[in-house]
Amino acid sequence: MLVLTRKQEEMIRIGHDIVIKVISTGRGKVKIGIEAPNDVRVMRAELDEKVIPVAHLARTAS
Repeated sequence: MLVLTRKQEEMIRIGHDIVIKVISTGRGKVKIGIEAPNDVRVMRAELDEKVIPVAHLARTAS
């Protein structure tokens, strides 16, 4: 695992098309922004196992 230290407004680039930016820090939390192509799924790790398939959502929305 690569561990980096960043200050507010500093960024980390992954490959050519993914950017992670530190938006703010405080009270033991860090707010980050992520720019990635639409075909790259970005989600919090704790939600990964709880994802409802998109096809199921489309059926229930109509």
